Amino acid sequence: MQPQTGFQLYKRLLSYVGPYWFGFVLSFIAYAGYGASQAASAKWLELVVNAVEKGEFEQRALLAVMIVVIFFMRGAGTFIGTYSLAYIARQAIHGLRADLFNKLQTLPVSYFAQGKSGQMLAKLTYNVEQVTEAVTEAVKVALREGLTVIGLFGYMLYINWKLTLVFVAAAPFMGIVVMIASKRLRRQSRKIQESVGDITDSASEAIKGHQIVRIFGGANFEKRRFHEASDRNRRQFMKMTVTQAINTPMIQMLVALALAALMFIAMHPEVMAGMSTGGFVAFLTAAGLITKPLRLLTDVNSKIQKGIAASESVFAILDAADEVDNGTRRITSIEGRICLENLSYKYGPDLPPALDNLNFCIPANTTVALVGRSGSGKSTLVSLLPRFNDGWEGKLTLDGVPIEEVTLQSLRAQIALVNQQVVLFNGTIADNIAYGAMSDASRDDILAAAEAAHVTEFLDRLPKGLDTEIGEGGVLLSGGQRQRIAIARAILKNAPILILDEATSALDTESERHIQAALDEVVKGRTTLIIAHRLSTIEKADMIVVMEHGQIVETGTHQQLLEQDGAYAQLHRMQFRDEV
Repeated sequence: MQPQTGFQLYKRLLSYVGPYWFGFVLSFIAYAGYGASQAASAKWLELVVNAVEKGEFEQRALLAVMIVVIFFMRGAGTFIGTYSLAYIARQAIHGLRADLFNKLQTLPVSYFAQGKSGQMLAKLTYNVEQVTEAVTEAVKVALREGLTVIGLFGYMLYINWKLTLVFVAAAPFMGIVVMIASKRLRRQSRKIQESVGDITDSASEAIKGHQIVRIFGGANFEKRRFHEASDRNRRQFMKMTVTQAINTPMIQMLVALALAALMFIAMHPEVMAGMSTGGFVAFLTAAGLITKPLRLLTDVNSKIQKGIAASESVFAILDAADEVDNGTRRITSIEGRICLENLSYKYGPDLPPALDNLNFCIPANTTVALVGRSGSGKSTLVSLLPRFNDGWEGKLTLDGVPIEEVTLQSLRAQIALVNQQVVLFNGTIADNIAYGAMSDASRDDILAAAEAAHVTEFLDRLPKGLDTEIGEGGVLLSGGQRQRIAIARAILKNAPILILDEATSALDTESERHIQAALDEVVKGRTTLIIAHRLSTIEKADMIVVMEHGQIVETGTHQQLLEQDGAYAQLHRMQFRDEV
């Protein structure tokens, strides 16, 4: 995909505020009144000077009412215009942020493996704010100050069009300055957004891993890493500030030169002869008033460039390819028979195969344990079943149907998963057991799952039982307690396929004994794949598959593999010796 131009990006940004066009119409009318009040104030000054010069003091009542009306127009225009655009801004931020978050839910697992969570969070928070500022705050200034310039400029043309052309002569030079600043501002904005992501990355890792940081004396390293990221951000901001700071006085100087030329020409006797004193004063006042909105209009460019730079990264996510789902078959119930035929998988074209020509079948309602050293391909194999990774060679079938022909939603509905790294969410224990599609489960069903996973063993010690808040990631619970909640969640789903990835790794001996008894009941009537390093937990498995370097080297029951005295028997002896 070719990179989009700044105009294309900005046009796309405006689509997020398009549905709220009525707010723009309202703000346009309000700021038109604001701009007219500025021109009216110059006209009011003309009337005052002429009235004083001619001694027409009977106009004082009219002039007094005029000044009240002018300031009312200015105040009402500012309030209505600002409120309208603020409403549009928050709606646009909400819409873009929701679209970005929704997109993250559809991206493939590989996208998250390659990206940094801090960068994604920065795009969801900081970058979105920058993007919407370009289409709301920039539009606000452009409308208010632009209409003010139009009003004052029109009044100046009305008084003396020849003098007004002096201002027009400065416009091309202002355009050159703005164009040069635009390119630099966008480049610097892009670097600032990257540095904000680095700050978020550094902070989130240090916060999540605070125990490891302290126990291994990493505080100084993390401080240094965070300070470096923050300092990079500071330097980028200063570079942008310099660009903006130079841009503004250059524009002001061009305006000042135009104003000086205007003053010089306006005070020529021949020019003065055709203007009243009030008109001359009003013209100079309008020329002076127009300098501020002109300066503010040049600042709009920096907001737009920041927004365009931020939109590049935001739209890069929105335009990323969704998780591939070419499945056409929707399954509602399965037996659970899984077969692999010449199955191979690589994480990259230049990497060695993670799975190499696997061939075996798992009958329905069978418990199969996958064992082997780290890196042997166990986790890769089970990740293919729910299609967290795609692109394998060979066949992977479920009840004889290639799983790529099954829709992702219906496929994953048939699978329950318990990870080694337990994932819990901020909420109650009940919320985490009845998570997602199970949120409408009855209290009795939740309690039954909790009992089956031995969660009830520690519920009595908690202040609110199932309704106890567990904090972010279940931080208020022990590792074993968190793992039992994850097992209860899998039990409640009651799926025909169950994947247990080191599901008892965080349990003490007593808890493991209880959980093992629970799992013995849970695996009945379903196809279960267990990844285990502790061989004592899988001795009752119907079949044990031993893997090395992505290949299957042995299969059989626990007793059969011990009798073969091969790789499994060697692993078993090593663990037994270590435990003794």
